[in-house]
Amino acid sequence: MIRLDSVSYAYPHTGKPALTDLSLSIGKGQCVMVTGPSGAGKTTLCLASAGILAHEYGGKKEGTVMIDGRDVKSYKDLSDIASNLGIVFDDPEAQLIFTTVEEEILSALERRGLQVEEIEDRLRAIMELTKLSGLKDRAPHTLSGGQKQRLVLAVTLCLGTGILILDEPTSELDEHGTDGILGILKGLKAQGRTILLVEHKFTRMREIVDTLIVMEDGHIRASGIPDEVILDPAIRKIVLPNFTGIRERTQNAGETVSSEPLIVVKGLTHTYGTDIHALRTIDLTISSGEFIAIVGENGSGKTTLIKHLNGLLKATAGFVSVKGKDTSKTTITELARDVGLVFQNPDHMFFADTVRLEVAFGVDNLKIPDRDEVIDHALMRVRLTHAKDLYPRWLSRGERQRLAIACVLAMQPAVIVLDEPTTGLDGKEAREVMEVLKELQLAGHTVIIVTHSMEIAQNCADRVITMENGSILSDVCTTGERS
Repeated sequence: MIRLDSVSYAYPHTGKPALTDLSLSIGKGQCVMVTGPSGAGKTTLCLASAGILAHEYGGKKEGTVMIDGRDVKSYKDLSDIASNLGIVFDDPEAQLIFTTVEEEILSALERRGLQVEEIEDRLRAIMELTKLSGLKDRAPHTLSGGQKQRLVLAVTLCLGTGILILDEPTSELDEHGTDGILGILKGLKAQGRTILLVEHKFTRMREIVDTLIVMEDGHIRASGIPDEVILDPAIRKIVLPNFTGIRERTQNAGETVSSEPLIVVKGLTHTYGTDIHALRTIDLTISSGEFIAIVGENGSGKTTLIKHLNGLLKATAGFVSVKGKDTSKTTITELARDVGLVFQNPDHMFFADTVRLEVAFGVDNLKIPDRDEVIDHALMRVRLTHAKDLYPRWLSRGERQRLAIACVLAMQPAVIVLDEPTTGLDGKEAREVMEVLKELQLAGHTVIIVTHSMEIAQNCADRVITMENGSILSDVCTTGERS
């Protein structure tokens, strides 16, 4: 169904190839999972396999890509290829253009020329399958990251293609949502669909994977039966995340915690429009030097809560104060000196022409002294020194995530808030990021992360706040229940 022979590719204005002499074959009904470090070439492999590089991208291209026995160059355009293949990108927002969830799904069904009755039946079935029925009238931009990913998958399923390429479809999903996607993929595989899946959640996806491919630096480092591939200890570090021991390595972090409250949240309520109650009377106190993980299912209010800490959202009722400042009466620029936020989708932060200039923007805006030294140190901490002169959007998803962290680090805020900081990272990289964050805690920063990973929360944070339906369900630290 998909075949790549000696494929090499280099993006425009880059000296280093994203793919080098790569060959693979995916047969009908197979599920092939691709994993590896950020920057390994996984997304570029998806673009090549879908024919997108051949039809839409410049750059240097070599080798042959076949879809359904045809060279991708023989297809008229991407619309022609789309009759055989559907793709879900790692950035769901890039694929959402309509005003409601229902309209997004309907638009895909209507393009197939189906009868009205069949469209209605399929619309109902797909919304139920992807658990979107209760969100059909919502605007896509108001959905959580995980809900957006389910919507993009629903739109792709509407196309009814025999081949599916999914670039990290569960990266922004909680455990329950990941199970839902796994169930959908199992059903699609049983129907004989061919699936190329880029993922970091190998343990969760293992039961549907026929072939595991581990990429590194544009090459296939390992490929074969999954249980055989991961026998290599070096491969296991990439494929299987391990966060044990991080708290023990920084066991003195608790000494940095102050008894004085740094952030105070009282009666915080937030409503989108007139009927979407995202937060319901939240009370919360956070001290200087704490490391807090906020967990909960998609749509539970996690991201809405943290956006109040730096003034991106204003309370419908109640108030939030940071270092004694009422966030509703303080500008976002002023709050940036106290609270830095790394978004769930790092692309929302980027607009400069190079990685270094991206980091420099906040430093220059806040007039932080020792400019060059601060920028270089931030890039070094996130392992992006080598990419300082590249265009930010040429980076992989994981690299873009690390760049977003560098942008915040360089502004030296007292509080660092990160929405899903390990999205797009392999196990080794995710551990490195969490170790960096623990080191920042030791240096006196307050660190707050939103995460879907209970393993990260339990092994890295000193306090875990669980949210449900816009409320705090529990607030637990290593010494017991808080309140």
